[in-house]
Amino acid sequence: MTNDTERLVVYIVSDSVGETAELVVKAAVSQFSGSNVELRRIPYVEDKGTIQEVVQIARKAKALIAFTLVVPEIRDFLLESAKAANVETVDIIGPVLSKITDLTNAKPRYEPGLIYRLDEDYFRKVEAIEFAVKYDDGRDPRGIILADIVLIGVSRTSKTPLSQYLAHKRLKVANVPLVPEVEPPEELFKISSKKCIGLKISPEKLNSIRTERLKALGLKSEANYANIDRIKEELDYAKKVMDRVNCPVIDVSNKAVEETANLISSMFQRN
Repeated sequence: MTNDTERLVVYIVSDSVGETAELVVKAAVSQFSGSNVELRRIPYVEDKGTIQEVVQIARKAKALIAFTLVVPEIRDFLLESAKAANVETVDIIGPVLSKITDLTNAKPRYEPGLIYRLDEDYFRKVEAIEFAVKYDDGRDPRGIILADIVLIGVSRTSKTPLSQYLAHKRLKVANVPLVPEVEPPEELFKISSKKCIGLKISPEKLNSIRTERLKALGLKSEANYANIDRIKEELDYAKKVMDRVNCPVIDVSNKAVEETANLISSMFQRN
């Protein structure tokens, strides 16, 4: 490209969307001020017939082919066809795959479009985390209907950390606190009992947790929140609600959040 009148066509050939190859070519083109380069993306190329057509078009246009093809047979066919037609090519992903294979002795999966599946997985996780925050602590009963899993239990049974942990497994979780003075949301009795999980805990363990919580807040441990009789009243009430919902119940007295989350995840998969 010695002057502004010279024009180069670059065909972006990919067995997926072609966005990766296009971004790389655009980054390279940006280094040439005043260049006249036209990019033409050809996505989802998976057969030799399409390869032959692209190579012939590129030959007539004296174009460059930049490609990301992960299936070895298709990639090799493009390289051979382009060489026979005297068409210049740039293999964007091949050299990286080869180098990683050499250094790790691992074999690539050779599946087109994996990066977009990974991105989709990431966005599902973010969506689940946002869901857990939005429908935490019974803030909006509509979340009960929309959730994959609904956790119910008295205060300090790890409902919130469990919701967040499960969200990282891409599960949408709502949680509802059970308090004797507050009637449970009616939505709780409209959903399948299989997607609701009750969390129970021993009175002694809950007393210890709540006492420490009060100390951390600079409050007296004698407060009603940590009173053993009050705790037993709350747990009795919670059991009645769980029995009414007829949901599975997990005792979290001596379980770490991770252990409980794995149990819930396994239950959800079975259901």
